[in-house]
Amino acid sequence: MTIETVRSFLGWCSVINMGLLLYWFLFIIFAHDWVCRVHGKWFNIPADKFDAIHYAGIMYFKLAIFVFNIIPYFALCIVG
Repeated sequence: MTIETVRSFLGWCSVINMGLLLYWFLFIIFAHDWVCRVHGKWFNIPADKFDAIHYAGIMYFKLAIFVFNIIPYFALCIVG
């Protein structure tokens, strides 16, 4: 496996993961009440905790994208 292959793989993983993150963010912004109502029924979560849980989830997912995809991609761009 070459550096170019790994770099390409990490680049596409970054694009796909950022797309999922954007989808999650837009879904929470535009369908907040519906998602909160559904999750409230399933898990008995109040609205304020729902917002905190999703905010923390989005933050951790974004951090994981940077740590495991974007930073190694740029490191391989510098090396290769």
